[in-house]
Amino acid sequence: MDGGNTTIVRPSESVENGICKQLSTLSLNGDEEQLITDKPAKDPRRIARKYQIDLCKKALEENVVVYLETGSGKTHIAVLLIYEMGHLIKKPQKNKCIFLAPTVALVQQVLVMTPQILLHNLSHCFIKIEFISLLIFDECHYAQLESNHPYAEIMKIFYKMDVAKLPRIFGMTASPKLGKGGSIDGLEALLRAKVYSVEDNDELEKFVTSPKVNVYYYGSNENSNSSPHMIYTGKLEEIKHQCMLALRMNLLDPSILRSTKKLLQKLHCNLIFCLENLGLWGTLQASYIFLKGDYYENTELVEAEESCTDGNLCNKYLHQAASVLATDCTGDGMEADLSCVDVLKEPYFSRKLLRLIGILSSFRIMSVESDEEVSLRYQCYTGNYHEEKLQPDMKCIIFVNRIVTARSLSYILRNLKFLSSWKCGFLVGVHAGLVSRKSTNIILEKFRSGELNLLVATKVGEEGLDIQTCCLVIRFDLPETVASFIQSRGRARMPQSEYAFLVNRGNLRELNLIEHFKKDEAQMNEEISLRKSRTPITDFEEITYKVDNTGATISSILSISLLHRYCSQLPHDEWNGLQHNSPANAPIHQIVSSPQPSTEAAKKDACLKACKALHEVGALTDYLLPEQDDKYDESTEELSDSDGSDEEESRAELHEMLVPAALRKPWGEVGNSTYFCSYYIKFCPNPADRTYRRFGLFMKEPLPQEAGKMKVDLCLARGRMVMTQLIPSGTTRFDKDEIAAAEIFQQMFLKIILDRHQFIPEYVSLENNEVYELSSSTFYLLLPVIQHKDDKISVDWTLVNRCLSSPIFRHPGIVGGDETSQVKNYLHLANGQKSVRDVVNSLVYVPCKGTFFFISDILREKSGYSLYNDSKSHVEHYTEM
Repeated sequence: MDGGNTTIVRPSESVENGICKQLSTLSLNGDEEQLITDKPAKDPRRIARKYQIDLCKKALEENVVVYLETGSGKTHIAVLLIYEMGHLIKKPQKNKCIFLAPTVALVQQVLVMTPQILLHNLSHCFIKIEFISLLIFDECHYAQLESNHPYAEIMKIFYKMDVAKLPRIFGMTASPKLGKGGSIDGLEALLRAKVYSVEDNDELEKFVTSPKVNVYYYGSNENSNSSPHMIYTGKLEEIKHQCMLALRMNLLDPSILRSTKKLLQKLHCNLIFCLENLGLWGTLQASYIFLKGDYYENTELVEAEESCTDGNLCNKYLHQAASVLATDCTGDGMEADLSCVDVLKEPYFSRKLLRLIGILSSFRIMSVESDEEVSLRYQCYTGNYHEEKLQPDMKCIIFVNRIVTARSLSYILRNLKFLSSWKCGFLVGVHAGLVSRKSTNIILEKFRSGELNLLVATKVGEEGLDIQTCCLVIRFDLPETVASFIQSRGRARMPQSEYAFLVNRGNLRELNLIEHFKKDEAQMNEEISLRKSRTPITDFEEITYKVDNTGATISSILSISLLHRYCSQLPHDEWNGLQHNSPANAPIHQIVSSPQPSTEAAKKDACLKACKALHEVGALTDYLLPEQDDKYDESTEELSDSDGSDEEESRAELHEMLVPAALRKPWGEVGNSTYFCSYYIKFCPNPADRTYRRFGLFMKEPLPQEAGKMKVDLCLARGRMVMTQLIPSGTTRFDKDEIAAAEIFQQMFLKIILDRHQFIPEYVSLENNEVYELSSSTFYLLLPVIQHKDDKISVDWTLVNRCLSSPIFRHPGIVGGDETSQVKNYLHLANGQKSVRDVVNSLVYVPCKGTFFFISDILREKSGYSLYNDSKSHVEHYTEM
């Protein structure tokens, strides 16, 4: 660091590790280091406020946690502290300053690193705690004694009083308490710091404006049996009841029954929640969202645990629910869109949603100053809607507590024509299959630039969004903690902003909640102002494993991810899943934990013991990493594009590949007629929500009797399982040409399953020996079959020949088939016009995704200009990629 500029952190030069090299590129500005040397140093004290300088002085004397309102300049105090401690960090000193932010969104704002990165590098001793002079925790309220958050892990494991030199700790928060069990005492004890705030609030108020708090009341849903809400609740309950009855009749594994029941209940509860809070249209949209998502997306949407379930039954519930809702939403000649005025009433829109629409339709058109004006706005939301232009640079964030609510509400607000001045999007956490980090960044950039001016966000938007022109924050769902209450309020940064709450006047808890949060905040402020002494400093007794000669240390929590990482790097095929026991080619196979009070504690204990055992046998290095990870150098990147590194090959050589004798029997001379022993491979998936292609195994010699009726459970990805059984099926006759075609087909489809990169080009020759190099050590055929009576099978030659006549094997100069010239028989793809017959039931490579997709059918009513993900067309989406 030079002057007031902060360098990006690098680990010790003596350790060669790829992760360390990545730390230097964490900044969004790749030229940051050049800027540091080119730009003259600026003195941050020149623009500092008095309270910022006072708090910086305290931070120079001791570890502190600064408690200030959002927008009051906590980050500038950190900059002042870095500036004042610059002499400890300048070259040739090896000391570092590290600024931690708990989420990626915050890292992109402050351009340093997440705590998980620092925890990883401390654990594997790429960075040592004694080389850190200043450690800054942004949003430090996550550091709670009972938490497993990386903030807490860093302090519990590495900030020990017996270390010769410890970094200065500087924490920043707008709410020292986080949820139940959070306390100021616990925060101070963990960070070994004292909480300070501004003593002179008059000075703070000159720079920080608090938004005006307004509460908007709406009426409760009628609970009589004849009310629309209760009628539709009853309909959904009946659909769920019928699905539950069907579930009990299925002869499934008890664990699958339980997990299916839980997921079905979660889906049902989310639809009921949407019905109560959004109305029929919102519930219908929620059911469509669930139907679009696969099993794993839906478990994330409803925050359920991943486990084997009967997906067909859950889809049946959603289809029936959507059918009932769609029929009633579009019945009586009503148009199936949100521009129809008739839908702007109950039960299509809930009273709560109508209240929200009233606020948005009149914001900055009339201000809420009197009961009379409140009444006017209430009239607005009951039907007198009119389109008005917003004042320039007006932005609003609506906070909800559920992902499905955010997506459904965003869809509705985006499609109401009289709210066309509001350009709406949704912001939820980055989940696999739901929202990519790239799309999240695009949404945030659109919101900052003004292309979007309305965001429906979950709690992910409560921190790190620095939007100066945000003038309206609405809590559609009330906050669950005082920290959430304070954090979401801090998003309203513009002068004369409004912080609005939607409150059910018939719900006593909601009526009291806002005042309860205000009291909690006042008590927290008073507690901090009256605190005189710091909590005594003590070390925390964490169960760890430490390598003495390097100092690498892992805890029971970190051992879980390390064990996953080790097992994932063992040689395996694409479909292996991690089980409770280690893979067969690991040097240890089974670890039993000590008696523990909970399943989670037993899991941590077993993983820590497994990591210790792996280190003792040399499978983990002295830096507690799988052997490949500890040998990063320049040559690593050069080898990354090859089929495999020497490291992987050497590991594979430790375990000899054993081939059963029956599979080693050569075919010898193949005449015009050769008979093979046949075995039907029966697949029984669990959960039974998909159908697999029937296959048969063919070989010259019969398998031993025990192997010929073998049953094996194949563990697939994401916890799926397929119970597989070999069933003897007599003999099958092959001629010479059929054997040749079968060999090429087998090599082709195994290549496609395991390694598809050779099939990316538009043309592959069937005579390509590199693609179809036949094995010289095994002799068997694995082919698709047709099942007949009495477990008899025959090869599905129609399928084999269709695969071998695929367009990819057709020379570009040859026009295939006798397709008619009708437009409907062709598709315009990225590489030209292709026959529909060639595309359907085929694998298609999508370059922008870098992967293959299976095309099962064509939706002729859709086009590239149809909506994608409810917000943009397919053309717009792929143009942005």
